[in-house]
Order: sequence, then C-alpha cells, then structure tokens
Amino acid sequence: MRLKGTAIKLGDNINTDFIISGRYKFAITDIKELAKHIMEDIDPDFYSKITPGGSVIVAGENFGMGSSREQAPLVIKEAGIVAVLAKSFARIFYRNAFNIGLCLIETDTDKINEKDMLDLDLDKGVVSNVTKGINLESKPLPSFMQELLREGGIINYFKKYKELKI
Repeated sequence: MRLKGTAIKLGDNINTDFIISGRYKFAITDIKELAKHIMEDIDPDFYSKITPGGSVIVAGENFGMGSSREQAPLVIKEAGIVAVLAKSFARIFYRNAFNIGLCLIETDTDKINEKDMLDLDLDKGVVSNVTKGINLESKPLPSFMQELLREGGIINYFKKYKELKI
C-alpha cells in the first residue's frame, strides 16, 4: 500500500487538545465542521494548508498524547490528512487512529521540512522524501493493519466481513 502527500510540519508533544480544542469538541457535533478547526490553537491557518487526500502531518515525539477520545484522529482523517508521521505516538491515540482508518507511521522526521513531497510505502516500511531525494526507514505495517486502513477502520471492516478474518 502506498500513500502520497505534502508535509505539514509540527513539533513534539502535540496533544489531543491541540488537534481539536475543547472549546469546539463539545460545541460542534458535525465532524466535517469540527475538522475545519484542526490544530487551530497551534496555527490558525492550519486547515487552509491541507490539500484533501494529499497532505501528511509530520511531527516529533509523543504525537496524540492526552485524552483517549476518538474525536482527535477522526478530525485529522476528516480534514483530509492521508497519514501522520512522527517519532512516536501516544499508544491510545495509535490504536484509535487505526480503529478509524487513519494511517500512522513511526519514523525519524528530522529530515522532513514543511511542504516536502512524501511517498509512503507501507509494505516496505520506506518513507521517501521526494523533495530531498532521500529515504527514511520505518517499520512496515502488518498486512492486517493495512487491511484496516483500506477498509476505513475496524467498524467498516466488520460491516464488510462480519468477523475478524486475519
């Protein structure tokens, strides 16, 4: 499985309240409308930087720390982000992301800059920074996790197959 997108760079310790501020989380119930406020407290123009189906969030350590609400990864996916690359992820966020079909990749993100073009080969575990002409290693995603991504998350997987086949 391959994904491509332009990097939107963030730092370390991006918590779920940065992803979607509490002032919106309970006031807006429409996920499409909520997604328009993604990362607003870090960068008020963040949403306008997203090319739907063609943007990748690139962060440092401990992305997704904080509450275990599934709204945070859901907002990222709904905003049109194809994947999140980080040095590490909060474990509950990691699980929730794959449950809803959002791709997360752990890799060294130091050699990726804002607006770099990225090509993600999930089978081989290679992140190609096309802009810089370099490859970064990551752990290949197991076929089961790739299947969850293809189906749009675990709920869609169960709706289609009625059981866990893998």
